[in-house]
Amino acid sequence: MTDIPIRDAATIIMVRDAATRPRVLMGQRGHGAVFMPSKFVFPGGAVDAVDATIPVGTAPDPDCAARLANTSTTPAETLLNAATRELWEETGLLLGTRDDRAGQIEAPRGWRGYLATGHLPDGAALRYVFRAITPPGRPRRFDARFFLADAASLANDPDDFSRAEDELSHLQWVPLDEVRQFDMPFITEVVLAEIGAILSGAGQPGVPFFNNLGEVSRFERL
Repeated sequence: MTDIPIRDAATIIMVRDAATRPRVLMGQRGHGAVFMPSKFVFPGGAVDAVDATIPVGTAPDPDCAARLANTSTTPAETLLNAATRELWEETGLLLGTRDDRAGQIEAPRGWRGYLATGHLPDGAALRYVFRAITPPGRPRRFDARFFLADAASLANDPDDFSRAEDELSHLQWVPLDEVRQFDMPFITEVVLAEIGAILSGAGQPGVPFFNNLGEVSRFERL
């Protein structure tokens, strides 16, 4: 399994009630999934080629874009678009800004329903908070970027999952102080610890990066 290609991926951590009792959006992967079966995870997945063809409605924060460009040649907008699309596909929740250009784009597969709402991705709504490369020896490997967004930025009802596809089940807003009762991947637990620190007001001295490109795992900050 050492020759398994590493694919770019994007994951989105939606948070609501951040000032009171924070809750994060999670769902359960299928029992038969090749990657992380039955685990509770955040919405997310691999970057698709079409993600690079969609213009953003609002540009990302310059600091976010600069950190995404650190040790990566994948454009920041492509990664932000992938996170936005995955949220839409897996939960039916719409993160974006109204833009007349949405109706003028020949909608590619995976974006048709989203663009039909008249929105384009809101790059400014996402904060880059974590990066991790899947260690060697796994059936699939991803270079995953994790983004944090506030549910107040959603353009539709945060409790309406009726448009969600079936990749994630048991979609729910989980209180941060109860989330460790769920069966999660190790990296999800690590990311949640970082999110907890951010929401408590702790500073983030660079984006944490679990770099598993080589034979030795390295922890860095971008």
